[in-house]
Amino acid sequence: QSAQYGSCSLRRMSVMEALELLDQLVDESDPDVDFPNSFHAFQTAEGIRRAHPDKDWFHLVGLLHDLGKVLVLFGEPQ
Repeated sequence: QSAQYGSCSLRRMSVMEALELLDQLVDESDPDVDFPNSFHAFQTAEGIRRAHPDKDWFHLVGLLHDLGKVLVLFGEPQ
């Protein structure tokens, strides 16, 4: 897996581009959600920021935690 994804040769994108791509898929683990998947990422980061204002690394983790799901758009299973 490291050889396949470690080089970032599949596609290069910014975090914002990846967050926008999340909105193109339906998450199998939560298919009935009526708002974009990117909203969940921002909502999670904001919730963590409120609960842990001094842990900026944790806010970032909340934002990024679902970005791997964009791989489904490149043929990977969910």
